[in-house]
Amino acid sequence: MKNYLKLVNFEISRFFKLYLILIGLTIVCQLIGVIRVSKGYMDLAEKVMDKNQLSVSQFIEQYGAFSFQRFVYSEWFLLSIYIGIAMLMIYVFIIWYRDWLGKNSFIYRLLMLPTERITIYFAKLTAIMLLLLGLITLQLLLVRIEIQIVNSIVPADFRTYSYGISNIDIFVLLYPDTFTEFLLIYGIGLIFVAVLFTAILFERSYRLRGIFFAIVYGVLSLGVFFAPLLLNGFYPRYFYPLEIILMGMVTSFIVLGSTIGIANHLLKHKIMV
Repeated sequence: MKNYLKLVNFEISRFFKLYLILIGLTIVCQLIGVIRVSKGYMDLAEKVMDKNQLSVSQFIEQYGAFSFQRFVYSEWFLLSIYIGIAMLMIYVFIIWYRDWLGKNSFIYRLLMLPTERITIYFAKLTAIMLLLLGLITLQLLLVRIEIQIVNSIVPADFRTYSYGISNIDIFVLLYPDTFTEFLLIYGIGLIFVAVLFTAILFERSYRLRGIFFAIVYGVLSLGVFFAPLLLNGFYPRYFYPLEIILMGMVTSFIVLGSTIGIANHLLKHKIMV
């Protein structure tokens, strides 16, 4: 456990400077964006109302009240989200490949540590998930601040009040209402990252042949994972919803278990120091 925690801390510290830059870009982009979108709406309101001699209610009837979703679906917000997702997806590959790159491949020093090699796999997987949860927590805090900014710029008569996280479509998956939904959504994310990790190890173990093995493995994993949904599609109303959920849990454990087992085998027997 001690070695595992040290490795997790090590992996996070290696990405931490870039992670701080990503956090800074997200904060700056969204704060500038929420101010510009809010002021843009009020500038439009003042211009139209002054030109056409409209009352507040008449303007809202024609142009709609200001909703926080107006900002959420703007390029300012979406671009910051897409950049964060893209950076973490790229890092899923970098977290392994950088250990092989360079004059002195660092991966061999890692593999020679006095601990089970699969611990390296778990540490990298944990680091990715912690970085993801960190960004999601940041976004949750930013939304609260952004709502206050909107309220300070857009008068109450011009805005709607459905500002709860649960009322914004894009946040439904990020912030589940129940702990069960949280485990389901982020468990799927964990499995997806684990499959990518094992696919990378296939490529590192067998090189050119490994690319083919990685693709086949990825397709088979997705096939097993989505098998309950495919069955339900082929035989609609044949299975009860609870049966679909249970089958989904079983296939998820199968995919995750096989992924870890294959990764452990590759690290122990195929990647040599």
